[in-house]
Amino acid sequence: MTDIVQERHKLYEDAMALTFGTLFVSLGMLIYSKTVLLVGSTAGLSLLLSYISGYGFGLCFFLINLPFYVLAVRRMGWPFTVRTFVAVGLVAVFSRLTASWVDIGYIDPIYATVIGAGLTGTGLLMLFRHRTGLGGVNILALYLQEHWNVRAGYFQLAVDFVIMIAAFFVIPVDRLALSILGIVIVNVIIAINHKPGRYMALS
Repeated sequence: MTDIVQERHKLYEDAMALTFGTLFVSLGMLIYSKTVLLVGSTAGLSLLLSYISGYGFGLCFFLINLPFYVLAVRRMGWPFTVRTFVAVGLVAVFSRLTASWVDIGYIDPIYATVIGAGLTGTGLLMLFRHRTGLGGVNILALYLQEHWNVRAGYFQLAVDFVIMIAAFFVIPVDRLALSILGIVIVNVIIAINHKPGRYMALS
């Protein structure tokens, strides 16, 4: 049996993953905000706070993530932390810019759920494959997967349902049900495609 050689990502590969991954997530968040849906993790919490406070998603997302960088530095190292900080910053900026780039007059809520979750899950997968998170729960999920062999997708799924319980008091029940479907789609994408040992490249 031959040893598996871990190939290291090149700088331009990391840059492309950060750019396209955060663009995908930002578009997914725009679609969700237009239809008053939620995702999970810190992004879902940020959307929830934006609905309550009236502040933009990008600002809430950036501020909520600040405390989690301490865990990122201590447990995941500086390279991961820097990439994650950049990714969070890009999502915050792209989320604001995407609203001026894309004008959504109407989008069916069910379609919004599926396509928004697909974009978000794919974007997160790109980032995870390059050892980059989007702060908050993503940092904790990646740490648990790398050090305790806990599937990142399944851990996030449990956290996301807790966020949905809180959302019950904020958004309509039909949108809450669609949000739960979206969370399942996002986390199944990650759980199926980001299993420990399946993708060996390093950043």
